Amino acid sequence: MHPFSKLPPFESESGDLHVVIDTPKGSRNKFAWDEDLALFELAGVLPAGAVFPYDFGFIPNTRGEDGDAIDVLVLMDEPAFSGCLVVSRLLGVIEAEQTETDGKVERNDRLIAVSAKSHTHGHLNSLDQISGELVDEIEHFFVSYNAARGKKFKSVGRSGPERAKQLVREAQQGNEH
Repeated sequence: MHPFSKLPPFESESGDLHVVIDTPKGSRNKFAWDEDLALFELAGVLPAGAVFPYDFGFIPNTRGEDGDAIDVLVLMDEPAFSGCLVVSRLLGVIEAEQTETDGKVERNDRLIAVSAKSHTHGHLNSLDQISGELVDEIEHFFVSYNAARGKKFKSVGRSGPERAKQLVREAQQGNEH
């Protein structure tokens, strides 16, 4: 049993989120946690010129509609590394539908958080405190990232930290069944 399997989504004292980084900011390589092998593996490579705009990770012990742990983009000062635990504060969510290569449509929301230790972004408490242009750019990244993989990513709304926390709680409950 890997330690990730024992890590709850939220810290009990602070209520902050546990995020395990799989892909660091600036990487063309997309890494993914393989539960069966208990290691990170190379899941794909972005096209030349495309990189992850911020650290990207997952919330342990959650399960989204797509069957994977809930995804989180984490704003922080410097890139982390695959497997790094980053205690974070939820800012909100880009609620989205993703069309798979076989035409199946499923929810694949993208949570946005900030590292609890960030100097640059530490003052942020909600998605609406981030410039609209930056949120548009983040959304565009997910559109182009999925398009490169033959999938379609469509935003269906943006919400703040309470909705994001609700989605994590629902995904945690879904993982317990």
